[in-house]
Amino acid sequence: MSRCRAAQAVLLASLAVLVTACGGGPDGAGGTSQAPGAPASGIPDTAAIVQGVQKDAQLNAALPANVKQAGLHLASNLQSAPNNFYAADGKTPIGYEVDLAKAIAAKLGVPVTHQDMAFGSLITSLQSGRIDLTMAGMNDTKARQAQIDFVDYFTSGITIMIRKGNPDGITGPDALCGKNVAVVQGTSHQKFAEAQSTKCTQAGKPALNVTATDSDNQNQNQLRTGRVAAILNDLPSAVYISRTAGDGKFFEVVPGEPIEGGPYGIGVNKQNTPLRDSVQKALQALITDGTYGKILQAWGVEQGALKEAAVNGGS
Repeated sequence: MSRCRAAQAVLLASLAVLVTACGGGPDGAGGTSQAPGAPASGIPDTAAIVQGVQKDAQLNAALPANVKQAGLHLASNLQSAPNNFYAADGKTPIGYEVDLAKAIAAKLGVPVTHQDMAFGSLITSLQSGRIDLTMAGMNDTKARQAQIDFVDYFTSGITIMIRKGNPDGITGPDALCGKNVAVVQGTSHQKFAEAQSTKCTQAGKPALNVTATDSDNQNQNQLRTGRVAAILNDLPSAVYISRTAGDGKFFEVVPGEPIEGGPYGIGVNKQNTPLRDSVQKALQALITDGTYGKILQAWGVEQGALKEAAVNGGS
């Protein structure tokens, strides 16, 4: 399902100059893509870091034959700054996930191509063999592990994003009762919103009015115009958006620890153990040699760094 590019363009055109991102750790939704022609002052130059990665011949030899021949075909939901989004040309994928994917591919000695895809289609596309990997701020959970395997690369949690000045008085999850809340379809944000709504009604309070869309940019527009009181997002995206959209004048993040924190995972088909293991070893090598840390630091999200690239480490 494609997102509404026209609506995205209208919203993004209003965003002010980007500044350096910072934050902790999404579940496939969040961030703000740059509109074509928008300033790029907040985009780090990570080319030298990625280009410094050396091919590991042993890891390359262990790759499935089709990957060695055609490279990695990776799908993301490309609208999630600073995770993965489009550069000023509106065509080039960028973000810390994009840089990590390039570095992993370089370590494996193959090219990588990115495909923009609705978050809800990622797992089924992986299962059907249309793509080799997913890397879209997807939480590694036991439920998803029943469908695909994960190589964990980051840790995050859900954060509540509100309008600047908090006109709706939202101080935490319990303050969402009776409020209009926007999420992206198919994410853990949606599941949490539904669970929180049930918690509200069980306590005798009004349920959440949850709006689920395919685009976090649509959700931001709804929040800016007051149609919703809050967006559920992941920490790096929420902080990035709050500090960059409208030069930091549009949104803010409700203080507190991230909700339901856990790792993000690179998704791999459960039948493709050789690829999963090769990706895990490549990422672990990047963690060990410091490349991984340099990429996260460049994007301001080093708080979400992992010390180990675990397989199916989520709960």
